[in-house]
Amino acid sequence: MHFKHPEILYFLFLLVIPILVHLFQLRRFKKTYFTNVKLLKELQQQTHKTSTIKKWLLLATRLLLFAFLIFAFAQPFFEAKESEQKQNELVILLDNSFSMQAKGENGELLKKAVQDILENVDENQIFSIVTPSVAFWDVDKHAIQSDLQKLSYTYLPFEIDNLVNQVTLSKPNVPVDYIVITDGVQVKPSSLLNEVKSNVYFWLPKSEKQYNCSIENMSIVNESDNLYDIKIDLKSYGEFEDKVQLSIFEDNQVIAKTQVEFAKNKAEILVSVPKKEMQGTVVIDDKSLTFDNTYYFTLAKPDKSNVLVVSSESNATFLNKIYTNKEFNLELSTLKTLDFSKIENQDCIVLNELTNLPQSLLNTLQVFYQNGGNIVVVPNRDSNLEDYNALLQKFGNGKIVSSFNTEKEITKINFKHPLYENVFEKSVSNFQYPKVNSGFQFSGNFFNVLTFSDGQPFLASLSNKVGNLFLFSSALNKENSNFQNSPLIVPTFYKMAFSKLNATSSTFEIGQNSNLILNTSLAKDEVVTVKNKNYSFIPIQQIITNKVKLTFQDYPEVAGNYNIIQQDKEISKISFNYPKNESNCVQNNTLNFDNFTPIKSVSEALDEMYSKRLDTVLWKWFLATTLLFLIIELLIQKFVK
Repeated sequence: MHFKHPEILYFLFLLVIPILVHLFQLRRFKKTYFTNVKLLKELQQQTHKTSTIKKWLLLATRLLLFAFLIFAFAQPFFEAKESEQKQNELVILLDNSFSMQAKGENGELLKKAVQDILENVDENQIFSIVTPSVAFWDVDKHAIQSDLQKLSYTYLPFEIDNLVNQVTLSKPNVPVDYIVITDGVQVKPSSLLNEVKSNVYFWLPKSEKQYNCSIENMSIVNESDNLYDIKIDLKSYGEFEDKVQLSIFEDNQVIAKTQVEFAKNKAEILVSVPKKEMQGTVVIDDKSLTFDNTYYFTLAKPDKSNVLVVSSESNATFLNKIYTNKEFNLELSTLKTLDFSKIENQDCIVLNELTNLPQSLLNTLQVFYQNGGNIVVVPNRDSNLEDYNALLQKFGNGKIVSSFNTEKEITKINFKHPLYENVFEKSVSNFQYPKVNSGFQFSGNFFNVLTFSDGQPFLASLSNKVGNLFLFSSALNKENSNFQNSPLIVPTFYKMAFSKLNATSSTFEIGQNSNLILNTSLAKDEVVTVKNKNYSFIPIQQIITNKVKLTFQDYPEVAGNYNIIQQDKEISKISFNYPKNESNCVQNNTLNFDNFTPIKSVSEALDEMYSKRLDTVLWKWFLATTLLFLIIELLIQKFVK
């Protein structure tokens, strides 16, 4: 037992006073009995004995009364089990990712959690709330009420360890109690919370509807003179049996409408739209999560792509049939007649079977690649290996390992590579294999696009997100290969020629640190702005000759259709969509949550913490006992004679 005011216990010495008074009253006197009262002697002796017992009882009662009264003023208490954690700060890790839009028994999960916090946290409690998108440090509920009620959803994932790191940086060496509120969707197990020495409480609210569907992607699969054929990919999660209404809008006007029925949790919708510059939205209504029910897109009629083919001889005539005047501005040149100043204005450079690659050309191509251009390299059978190794070192840190002079078949296509996206209706495993008679084997950090039967690459690629390098391992002339007669040659070279500057769709996913190259020039200190009616931001900008490279990093924060503005003039359009990581509301990851205390409300956690840390106060019991002894004294005075 402990005392809040132990100095008051010194007053226990005052208990000597009633003892002295009692002893004085018990002092013996010699008594003389007169004749007329002698008969009362026995009665007097009996009464004297009773009076002595009464005085001893009164003394004991008064001593206990005063002792308990002094103890009451000293405020005794039993120390709580977790008394050392009384000064711990309270931090609430609140999940405001898109999956918290789901509705539970009492409404949206996030709004219910916010309401619970505001209703149950004590008026004077100072606490902190950390979410994936924003943090509120050392506030009370009145100061934070408005901000919490307006808290918006975010595409950012709820990563517990990242949030705990924020707390550690903001409050170094400060003991903290955690209340974690999340639905568990896509939440990874935490290693840092296991190291927390104080209390950790987990509240895992659940949604009522365990199903959802989302618009995953939209792409152009075919085009004619007047129409684009677009494919819309959708995905469903959980037991989704109902048909979903899908609409395509342009400037709030419906241009197409259909119903979606899912087969094996997937659906593909083919729709034709006018071939023109267009910003629009694809909208579905699935009665579940709403953030993934809208897909924003921008379609642009592409400019002609500028293609420069550099050959040692006139052996590139097969490219004339692919790069037609309708879609390309094709220019043929030899290495001797090459005008280096024209390279920066090209979208694609094809180095077709050059024997030598001068260092000046390699340096120029490296800048061209960094500025978003595409480079296609087709080696010569008699290529200078030192020059080509210099090329590989500059772009892919690679090296020509060896050469071969045996026939090889091209047997494998990487259908997931962007070069063949939407080219094939399905994966083909049995086709007429092209073959080569000789070539080179190279190594480096390249991605295989077409592969020989022995696993070595025939065509490999490298990308820096704005430019691409495509490297063949063999010459393509008819003496060395029949690849020119293969159906693969047209889509391969066709899509190689289009850089991101010529992209038909300017649609990006937020958070992917995407890049866009604009065919415009900026004056000194001039910037372009990305904006719509409700939101605007200035992306990172890099001037590259007569173009501008935009880097978006984690911006914008809000999905939608945007305009790119230069000097109050629109120069391009662009669209951004949220990532779909939170769409699978069925996948509640509760792994490792069992190590912590489960709760169903904030009040439950606070009550448990306070009960463990609240000292057991005893002064009320001591005061009650004092009153009891006072009553006992009165009874002794009245009934004991």
